[in-house]
Amino acid sequence: MNETMVCAVGRVATQPVYREVASGPSARFRMAVTARYWDREKNTWTDGHTNFFTVWANRQLATNTAASLTVGEPVIVQGRLKVRTDVREGQSWTSADIDAVAIGHDMAWGTSAFRRAGKAETAPSPTQPEPNWETPPEGSVEPGDTRVQHPPEAAVLT
Repeated sequence: MNETMVCAVGRVATQPVYREVASGPSARFRMAVTARYWDREKNTWTDGHTNFFTVWANRQLATNTAASLTVGEPVIVQGRLKVRTDVREGQSWTSADIDAVAIGHDMAWGTSAFRRAGKAETAPSPTQPEPNWETPPEGSVEPGDTRVQHPPEAAVLT
């Protein structure tokens, strides 16, 4: 079966949510991927459109993801792209999910120390309430809205 494999480079937008389900551990988080381009008129780097993906991890990848990632960290995710469309309350929406095969820190932004996980090691239970996974419709975010913020270092490329 042919599947669409993607490699996305971006930042962790929400704290990973870890769950123990019947099929084994599962974790998910939102990832923000912002295109950057050189604006010749302004002679500076400029942020383009930001895409948000819900990243799903299962089994040991889920346990390691929940124990390793926090909001704002630069990550690289490889996995199967799943695009869904639906109609809710008369509104049409589309979501893009990545069923992750591999997740890692982006070493272009800093260092990371690898530690092999032991068999008995499990992720800590979530301490925060479930985040709102709904992406607001285009143009509905008011100026000053703090629901989705990019870390300050994401705006500077050297």
